[in-house]
Amino acid sequence: MSVHLEDSIQSESLPHQPAALDESLKPKTEGGRTVGPISYFFMWLGDGVNLGNMTLGASMVVAGTATLNLIQTFAAAIIAIGIISVVFALNDRLGYRTGIPYVVQLRMSFGFKGSVVSSLMRGIPAIIWYGFQSWIGGTALNEIAKVATGGSFDSVATCFVVLQLVQIALSLYGFHAIKWVEILASVVIILALVYVFGVLLTSHGAAITENWVNAKGTWGLPFFGFIVMFLGNYAAIFLSAADYSRELKSGVSDAKRGFLYFSPIFLAYGFVLTIGAMLASATGISNPVKAFAIVVDNAYITVGVSAFIVIGAIAVNMVANIVPPAYVITLLTKLKYKPAVTITGLLAIGSFPWVLVQDSSAQGLGLFILIYSAFLGPIISILLVEYYLLRKQQVNIAELYREDGPFAGYNPCALLAMFIGAGAAFIVVELAWLVGVFVAGIAYYLLMKYAWKDSPFKKGTIFDQSM
Repeated sequence: MSVHLEDSIQSESLPHQPAALDESLKPKTEGGRTVGPISYFFMWLGDGVNLGNMTLGASMVVAGTATLNLIQTFAAAIIAIGIISVVFALNDRLGYRTGIPYVVQLRMSFGFKGSVVSSLMRGIPAIIWYGFQSWIGGTALNEIAKVATGGSFDSVATCFVVLQLVQIALSLYGFHAIKWVEILASVVIILALVYVFGVLLTSHGAAITENWVNAKGTWGLPFFGFIVMFLGNYAAIFLSAADYSRELKSGVSDAKRGFLYFSPIFLAYGFVLTIGAMLASATGISNPVKAFAIVVDNAYITVGVSAFIVIGAIAVNMVANIVPPAYVITLLTKLKYKPAVTITGLLAIGSFPWVLVQDSSAQGLGLFILIYSAFLGPIISILLVEYYLLRKQQVNIAELYREDGPFAGYNPCALLAMFIGAGAAFIVVELAWLVGVFVAGIAYYLLMKYAWKDSPFKKGTIFDQSM
């Protein structure tokens, strides 16, 4: 299926754009799409193979014993990955068809002013994840430095800052740099993890079997809580699916794009979650870098594995944690893309990522995911209800760029539905994302139907009384 043009996507159809609008926020043209299906596959493969996902797997192990056993872990992961792929494929369609970024897509439901609030809900978690991934990468870089200096250098904070500055420099090159970093990282890191997987099985199999494989576990609320946590880990990424699909070359069908999400996420996410649980079960330590140092008791191999961890941290940040907040900063400040990614990197330095994961437990990371998921679930639900139910996939893209058009100001229905959904999500925080999705979606549909009868946001929807 080729890119649809029924959504009025040609840049010449956007006469009301302000002169200061950065090029990165304009609809991506056919010639500007540089990522092919193979590169797109490796991009998501590289994104999934990261220490954040591994730490999430380690978070299942508390006080040396897993909350879920092997079968329960795989069941929770497969259910979560299936939901991730479906929602990804549904929400990426507008960006793929029209070339608009996520921050502009938000205007469809929230309006120019309302999109500021909802875009921050995506941008802030990404900046914290950026800092967290860099902190893990800095920890690994410090392990390399300790070996290289014979133990005379030992400063994770210094390595963290150095790695952050390198990522800021790389991010200035935009998606062109991302594509090549991801292809290299995904292949190299998976080879390293296959080696670690083998070491864990041969040297720590008994501890892993006792503490994880044969753990009693549960099929109760904690099981569903981990599904939502696994799901919530990708909630911010598939919310801004348009930021990625707009870079994909045209001619890729909806089904094929769904496959390009499911297959790499299944391979990478599932494998890395497994290794995280195995590491924590074998060592009792939730920080994967420190657990690696115990499992791989060889200086040269430690350097190699640590190097792969550093590459992985850079790879996932380049995909998931730099572009979305940079677009938000560009939208709010009118800055160009390069200053925006620089500010994003500097903000990530001050995100205090080391608070999320302690040696004994990674529960802080899980709680962080559940909290921000309470807001991201409602937003994705509102966008999908808007696009598929209310607008029947017909959107006038030119109107989304008109500051004096029907999407000016804010849509009270969307903001109210978002807060209703988030409020409901916090009632059962273990299931935050799922609760928020259902409650906010229903609330938004009913509010658009019955409230604010003269709202300009109803123009072009099934509730447009002028039609």
